[in-house]
Amino acid sequence: MPEVDDKPAETGLPFAQAHCEQLVREGDPDRYYATLFAPAAARPHLFALYAFSLTIARVREAASNPMAGEIRLQWWRDALQGEARGDVRANPVAAALEEAIRVNRLLRQPFVDLIDARVFDLYEDPMPRVNDLEGYCGETASALFRLASLVIGNGTEPGGAGAAGHAGVAYGLTGLLRALPWHARSGQVYLPADVLGRYGVTREDITSGRGGPGLRRACADLRDLARTHLKAFEAARPTIAPLAGTAFLPVALVEPYLATMERASYDPLNTITDLPRWRRLWRLWRASRRIG
Repeated sequence: MPEVDDKPAETGLPFAQAHCEQLVREGDPDRYYATLFAPAAARPHLFALYAFSLTIARVREAASNPMAGEIRLQWWRDALQGEARGDVRANPVAAALEEAIRVNRLLRQPFVDLIDARVFDLYEDPMPRVNDLEGYCGETASALFRLASLVIGNGTEPGGAGAAGHAGVAYGLTGLLRALPWHARSGQVYLPADVLGRYGVTREDITSGRGGPGLRRACADLRDLARTHLKAFEAARPTIAPLAGTAFLPVALVEPYLATMERASYDPLNTITDLPRWRRLWRLWRASRRIG
């Protein structure tokens, strides 16, 4: 089934790139705001990367069942590998992404790996271990940090591959904890079974909304893990070429999100963890001043 947009009569690269920017602005505001600090020439390509990631992340909610989701993901694999039927450029996200890959000489395998990781989203299988969760974050969030740094460097080696790995796990874990209320309602559990088992928490405790003190302790352990990766990222920051530093700005939001989850009123299954826009922009601006 072709992954075409229902709306656009408009065509062409400028429309496709504007479409991606709007998608990211509405669906991933943290990365949208961070991209405003990037060099102007890189922004359309960054928006294409993030719009692609957002589109893949939304396949579960767009598909009527896991098989339909598998078909959508396969269309994207084929589009990236030049095997899709029809005109891939009819999809504005695919068109903008293809331009970003071409201009910045990006490898296609990380995009395919991201798609493969997102197959997990389609089903309700448990996340077995912490290592599996770290791997999932690595092939999704870490890959985006790495690709974004390549885009800002216009395809030149930006260094910081290890830093991107830690940044993605810290950012990805934090995002999954923030999204826990929505995931629980849709029957998805990303918290690893080994951590849940440590505190006697079952999948049904989460999907039923029952929660309990064990879940709070499990979430606290995962916040500690996110901070461990955040600390490792900070240690590896000097390996990142200054030019590519803007790609990592979203990491500046990890600690304030984690701190918000540690308030006495925090309920993992019911609290919406967010920051005022002014505070997000201030954190990103302050982080941007450290680059260079």
